[in-house]
Amino acid sequence: QVEVVESGGGLVQTGGSLNLTCTTSGFSFDDYAMVWFRQAPGKEREGILCANWKGGRFDNGDSVKDRFAISRDNAKNTLYLQMNNLKPEDTAIYYCAAVRTAYCVDEWYNEGAVKYWGQGTQVTVSS
Repeated sequence: QVEVVESGGGLVQTGGSLNLTCTTSGFSFDDYAMVWFRQAPGKEREGILCANWKGGRFDNGDSVKDRFAISRDNAKNTLYLQMNNLKPEDTAIYYCAAVRTAYCVDEWYNEGAVKYWGQGTQVTVSS
């Protein structure tokens, strides 16, 4: 049984930090690139950061560049998202996902690339 579980969300003030954790089981974690998606109120869900199976990191645009960092620990089947200098526009539900390839290719930032989803964790940044 596949499980993908995010934790670490919450309420934080502008400029603050949060660390999200995604624990997984039931599939071969190091066979998949892992992606953090987010869905802001009234917007579509989009992938923001991808880590390939070896830990190589890729972003989708500049919205979180230099503020957020993705990492993974294959020995622990766990994905991480470190978020610094948070802004109100970062308010969203954050989802952890395994995409269908081991590398961050094939439009990994689109929902159609995902094989396994977590249930999401809410991050709210107050101004």
